[in-house]
Amino acid sequence: MPTAKQLADIGYKTFSTSMMLLTVYGGYLCSVRAYHFLQRRRSRRQAAEEQKTSGVL
Repeated sequence: MPTAKQLADIGYKTFSTSMMLLTVYGGYLCSVRAYHFLQRRRSRRQAAEEQKTSGVL
């Protein structure tokens, strides 16, 4: 039977690990969202440039 200290240590390690995984996953989601935002902005800029150049001709 584990002691109270051992149970507390296991609980702390489990909690710390889950918080670390949530932080990593949150960073991943944030970076994916930023990447998609930048891709959309780039495509909109490119479409605007194409529209400008086609309007000049």
